[in-house]
Amino acid sequence: MSSRNPTTGRAALGAAADRAAGLVAMVPAVIDQATTDTSAAAWAALAGYGVVAAAGLAVRRHRPLAVFGVILAVLAVVEVAGAAAEVKLSGLAVLPVGFALYAVGAYSPRRRSIAAGVLGGVLIAGGLLVNHLTAAEEWRGGSDVLAYVAVLPVAWSLGVAAHSRRALLAAAEGRAADARAHQHLLAEQAAAAERVRIARDMHDVVAHSLTLLVVHAETLRARSDRLPPWARTGVDDLAAAGRQATAEMRDLLGVLRDDTGGIAPRSPAPTLAGLDELADTARRSGNPVTLAVTGPAGRLPRPVQLAGYRVVQECLSNARRHAPGADVDIRLDTGAPGIDLEITSGPPRGPVPGPDSAAGSGLGLAGLAERVIALGGHLSAGPTAGGGFRVAATIPATEGSHGALW
Repeated sequence: MSSRNPTTGRAALGAAADRAAGLVAMVPAVIDQATTDTSAAAWAALAGYGVVAAAGLAVRRHRPLAVFGVILAVLAVVEVAGAAAEVKLSGLAVLPVGFALYAVGAYSPRRRSIAAGVLGGVLIAGGLLVNHLTAAEEWRGGSDVLAYVAVLPVAWSLGVAAHSRRALLAAAEGRAADARAHQHLLAEQAAAAERVRIARDMHDVVAHSLTLLVVHAETLRARSDRLPPWARTGVDDLAAAGRQATAEMRDLLGVLRDDTGGIAPRSPAPTLAGLDELADTARRSGNPVTLAVTGPAGRLPRPVQLAGYRVVQECLSNARRHAPGADVDIRLDTGAPGIDLEITSGPPRGPVPGPDSAAGSGLGLAGLAERVIALGGHLSAGPTAGGGFRVAATIPATEGSHGALW
């Protein structure tokens, strides 16, 4: 794919067109000179004037007023000197002046363009007057000169029209850019409004229920003297899990309400260092857990650690829900540049909740897979031959995994 700048390409094309304009403008004069005056002096005068005209027209876009003034002055000098030496140039030698005058109308500010046109008309009229007062009768210009000069106001008018067209196009592009910016602003406002609506709905549906759960758990803790020891431990775990979930939900709602996602969490995101506490909580809930960690996990990027933590958290939650009492084996290897994680749970040893119980939405593993894939890894999950379940995930520690936490 070419990386050429379109603006640079247009500028190069315009410069080539200007160089060609100098040659094209002189061709009619050279052809007509063969039937006007074939003397060596006439050809030399035309050649000198042609060199100046070609050089000037090559830069007419950048210095239109200067180019117009130089070409007009040189033509006037050549015409007056030629008339004095009885050398006659082709009337078509005025065409380079027309090309220069077009550039004045097309590339100069309107006031300067008008001033240059008026000044050029005065100079041409003055040159014709001097010619009639000083030259011999047969060397004086007549109606044929007026026919040649009549092309100049037409060239200037075309240049002004081109200038106006470019101004209209620029204005239209500006309006289009403003419309795109306005549309982008409306889209951002709509997205912000949708985030606020989602945050409000999540607060109504989830946060209130979590708060109620914590309140009930704290109420049970206040009456712990009436509970057996195993129940008191379970209530403590329930209250702690509810408070943690409430805090994480609060942070999530804050990010949703902010249009930049820049609200800092009130507590640090979990890392792999919290796996021991997860395992202890699962053991107290009745699932024997074996945790084996290999390698320096603390050096991994925080998003990678958070993703690994969430995978283990979801698997332990699923084991408590779908396989009560089942053995859970967690193997974490951080020796490679990233994480190799394998969680295997055996068949349930206790009664499995029926289909009408809170069995979950089935989206937990799908969400984990999306999180892992976003970090450049992959996740696989499925039942094992003995009636258990296995989840395996690989999360590389690439440069892109050093971004913001999820």
